[in-house]
Amino acid sequence: MTCQSNGSDLSFLAVVPARGGSKGVPRKNMKSVGGMSLVGRAAHLAVSLPWIDHTVVSTDDAEIRAEAVCHGAAAPFVRPMELAGDVASSEDVWRHAWLAAEDHYKMRFDISLLLEPTSPLRIEADLVAIVRALTEGGHASAATVSRSPAHFTPHKALTINCEGHLGFHMHNGATFSRRQAIPGSVYHRNGLCYGATRDAVVERGEIIGADCGAVIVDRPVVNIDDIFELELADWLLERQERQIETAALMRHHAQTG
Repeated sequence: MTCQSNGSDLSFLAVVPARGGSKGVPRKNMKSVGGMSLVGRAAHLAVSLPWIDHTVVSTDDAEIRAEAVCHGAAAPFVRPMELAGDVASSEDVWRHAWLAAEDHYKMRFDISLLLEPTSPLRIEADLVAIVRALTEGGHASAATVSRSPAHFTPHKALTINCEGHLGFHMHNGATFSRRQAIPGSVYHRNGLCYGATRDAVVERGEIIGADCGAVIVDRPVVNIDDIFELELADWLLERQERQIETAALMRHHAQTG
């Protein structure tokens, strides 16, 4: 197939990783945001994109498996128990899903996208930008990131010692009391989308390696780890959808005069 985002003849696999266990929010991947479960939302977007050849869910949980299938994803394998615990790495989970999907579909995937359900505010443009970073940018992998607020950077971070005293995380932290004094920008992964070539994940077992491209997302997003962030995601999603609808309406009016 031909990817509409870059015009190249490549094969694409979308992987939705969604294990059953979760400590912060029990059954987190089944929680609803905007009237749709987190795992369902991730699967629904990937399946809606014609340039993605196959979308699979990687899970150890029967209910999550059924929910993903209900939203169009395939579930041709069960995630092994050794990859379903807290210590399993994203690299190992992704590599297993990649190889299991290739075995099931009897084909080789050039590029795969990893869509974590806990970042539900992703849009098609995020995925396209990741693909372009891999194909046009020539990166081995790519990740969406957001700029960290100044007060969350290492320059402003504090520590508490065994006596309960505050200290600076950085030895010269006192010099960064003003936001303007912080040099450069600091970014954090937002979980909207990771992308990689086969060599990066399958052969080298890496996501953020020496050649990982950055796709900067400058709108508010949330990566859900607790109940508050689940509620925040609902509010942000409604706000994002209103903005998209408004922008589409304005384009329509501009085109029709």
